[in-house]
Amino acid sequence: MNPKNEKLTLLQVLEELDMSRAAFYRLRARGKAPKCHKLPNGHIRVRRTDLDAWFDACEESIAC
Repeated sequence: MNPKNEKLTLLQVLEELDMSRAAFYRLRARGKAPKCHKLPNGHIRVRRTDLDAWFDACEESIAC
């Protein structure tokens, strides 16, 4: 599998960001979380590229 097309579980995303599930869902409710894909079973996946782009945008918005 191409690492750029990798789909991360919510747990993997939370671990990488060192964030609680509640905090992630608050971000998501405000439209500020990385792009998520909800599977038919209700589980959430985030593409590696979407997470990286979101993180880069966060760094740029707080740069001095």
